Amino acid sequence: MYRGCYTALVTPMKGERGDEVDFKALEKLVEFQVASGVNGLVAVGTTGESPTLNWEEHSEAIIKIKEFSRNRCRVIAGTGSNCTRETMNSTRHIAKYEIEAVLLVEPYYNGPSSIEIRKEYIAPVAEAFPDIGVIPYIIPGRSGTQLLPEDLAMLHDQFRNVKAVKEASGSVENMRRTRECCGELFHILSGDDDKTFEMMTDPKIHACGVISVVSNVAPAAVHRMTQAILSGEIEQGRMMAEALKPLFGIVTVKTQEDSPYGPRLCKARNPLPIKTLMALLGMPVGPCRQPLGKMTKQGIQLVLEAARTVWKRNPEILNPIGRAFEVNVEERLNDRRCLEGLYYAD
Repeated sequence: MYRGCYTALVTPMKGERGDEVDFKALEKLVEFQVASGVNGLVAVGTTGESPTLNWEEHSEAIIKIKEFSRNRCRVIAGTGSNCTRETMNSTRHIAKYEIEAVLLVEPYYNGPSSIEIRKEYIAPVAEAFPDIGVIPYIIPGRSGTQLLPEDLAMLHDQFRNVKAVKEASGSVENMRRTRECCGELFHILSGDDDKTFEMMTDPKIHACGVISVVSNVAPAAVHRMTQAILSGEIEQGRMMAEALKPLFGIVTVKTQEDSPYGPRLCKARNPLPIKTLMALLGMPVGPCRQPLGKMTKQGIQLVLEAARTVWKRNPEILNPIGRAFEVNVEERLNDRRCLEGLYYAD
């Protein structure tokens, strides 16, 4: 069921600090994605800034994305949190709107064990909503915990609606163990753009697609990459992965920044870099919501260099943005005025 490219859609905001969700802009972003042929959208996952949306905004955005998609692609709702009660309430609310599946990020900060994640978080949702697909999201680097392959397999054995995972553990061995435990019919989706090609072509992982951040700006290209691999056109898929590589490298941007006390590491994490690039290119996304803010001058230069490299080598990857949003991509990549307000001045 879950094959190809699913875009982890950003949530556009209005106001200087992302005070409101911009639903008019959201409709435009959904239309761009659907017209580009993606297989599905993840509505208000962590890329959509789910931790800082209140539950009313969260549910309304999911419902609007479903409405805007007009059943032209699958919609997966990000209803996960670090509170099972909140996750249950959110899933119960969106279930009325024919959402096919929910994505449940591992409970961050409070860090339950793998057994607790299985018994106290995933299982209650899977049991309460048997007609909705339940997709655990494995991302220990940001959650501080991990649902292990063995517990994932037990969930798959127990519940017919747990048949896929978003895998962002960063560990090839963990991915291979997931395939070993869960069997060939289980769907592994890449949660890391830069690992998608490897995950889909490794016979011991055999991933069937990606939940992608980069497809926010390059949906048609990421879709073509996944379809080529699924069709057995591995070299074509490899070429597409290589063409997209500079964009894969900016999902997280690390720089060394000066301070009065010496240099320190600055890590601009998703969705800040991709949302900054979208704003730079003239897509209607607005700012991130606090505590996310802006990139540094060094950081935005890395984002800009990556986009310029893709434009120089493979302009067809970014050309659809120009047509969809009526902007001149090349001009925006070379006009420093387009950077104004997108990075910290000091």
